[in-house]
Amino acid sequence: MKKPATVSPLDTHVGYWLRYVSNQVSHAFSLKLAAYDVTVAEWVLLRELYDKDDAPSALAARLGMTRGAISKLTDRLAEKCLAQRTADAADRRYQSLALTVDGRKLVPRLAALADENDAEFFGHLSPADRANIVAAMQGIVRRHDFITIPTS
Repeated sequence: MKKPATVSPLDTHVGYWLRYVSNQVSHAFSLKLAAYDVTVAEWVLLRELYDKDDAPSALAARLGMTRGAISKLTDRLAEKCLAQRTADAADRRYQSLALTVDGRKLVPRLAALADENDAEFFGHLSPADRANIVAAMQGIVRRHDFITIPTS
């Protein structure tokens, strides 16, 4: 008679624990951002634009998103007066995305929320443990050539 296959418990998988923690961390951060009427995906775009104005296609490539997704996010941020599109004077087809004054003022506040969220969940870890976790995750990202930035 054939022996039944062993079915491993959920909590024996690293992925289970990663998802468990990730869901909690992401949810807490999304609640903090919601107080400013900003989603996680909008935060990612705001943070990217804080460092430099950029073309939608360049942002899409860097963030691993489609140009359509960048366009929708930009529309939402423009409605909130946090970002704007600017057409190039020489080539009207080329657009640059930039933060508005209000968007530029908001990013440091949201970055402080991200820092606060990180501290709430990982502040109890030693600097070495935090560095090891980050290094392990970065190694997985490199090994699998992940390019899509987490936005949810």
